Order: sequence, then structure tokens, then C-alpha cells
Amino acid sequence: MSDWIVRLIEQSGYLGVGFLMFLETVFPPIPSEVIMSIAGVAAGQGKLSLGWVIAAGTTGAMLGNILWYLAARALGIARLKPIIHRWGRWITMSWAEVQRAERWFATHGTYFVFLGRMLPTVRSLVSVPAGLLKMRFRSFLIASTVGTAAWTAMLAFAGYKLGERYTDINALLGPASNAILVVLVIGYIYRVWTHRDIDPDESEPGLPLL
Repeated sequence: MSDWIVRLIEQSGYLGVGFLMFLETVFPPIPSEVIMSIAGVAAGQGKLSLGWVIAAGTTGAMLGNILWYLAARALGIARLKPIIHRWGRWITMSWAEVQRAERWFATHGTYFVFLGRMLPTVRSLVSVPAGLLKMRFRSFLIASTVGTAAWTAMLAFAGYKLGERYTDINALLGPASNAILVVLVIGYIYRVWTHRDIDPDESEPGLPLL
């Protein structure tokens, strides 16, 4: 996979970096660890500027983040109600839990988005709950941009320092990504196994339905 990423960055420069990071956000199997570390290598070789590499990567990723946020917000949590009613076990969610999540997100959503942007596997997904639970766009934008910039800067700087040994980055972060994925799968199976059906019109006292 890395060969065509190298060619695209060599041919398109910062535009290629931004485009690849946009694709990585929309289509997670394209790893940011490879994209930004290769761009960092190019910066270390003097072909690109490290600062502009980080800016291009952050901008491309943020365009994808905003796309997912707007799509989820347009869908709206209320439209999920009949889906939760019918498929609640497999979604591992009840309507009361959705309401609690919305209240929790109003208080802690900024930290969730910021930290989520720096976690392999999870970072491409956090825009969805932020949009569904109607997190303020300004808060989402700031938290996402800071977290995304930190992640891209770390990867680009690692590539800048490691040079052609950039594959060491993926060798280090790859197992971490796999471990997070395994934890998510185990967590999902546990939630399905222990799910309790709740009437979708049942809500916590004092909490209006969305």
C-alpha cells in the first residue's frame, strides 16, 4: 500500500497529503500512520516543509471529520428511535441510554472528541456521535482540530526523524490499533449478550424524549 502513497505525495506534494488524509478519515482502512510518516520522510529529505505537511494533513483530515459530523447531524438522533426499537439488541443501545449519552456528551463531549482524535481505529469514528448528539459545531471544530493536529504532527515528526525507517512507526502502532479493535469487538459481544430490552418510549424521569 505504501508505494502508491509515496508516488502520490511525490507527485502532488501538500495537496496529495491533504487528499490522502481526507480519504483516511472517510475510509479508515487507509492508515494515517503510513500517510503522515511518509510525508514526514519527504520533509526530512528537504522535498517538503514539515510545518506545511502537518497543516495539509490536518486540513485534509478535518474536511473528512466535518463531513461525517454534518452527515450524522443531518440524520439526527430522533430518526434512530425506530431503529433502536427494532434492532436495539444488535445496536447494543436503548432509548434511555441515548438520552443519558446526550446529557453526558453536553458536559464531556469536548474531551471525548479531543482524546478520540489521537486513538488509532477510534479517531475516524468520533465525528458520528458528536453529530448525532448535536455537539456544538464550534466546540467540535476546536477539539477535533487540536486533537487531529497533535496526531498528524506526532506522525510527521516521527517520519521526519526516522527517515526511511518510517515503517517502525506502523510496526509500533499497528499492534495498538489491533488491540483497540479487539477490545471494541469484545465489548460489543458483551453488550449484545447482556442487553436488556427497554421500551423506546421509556425515559428517565425529568428527561424529555428527543
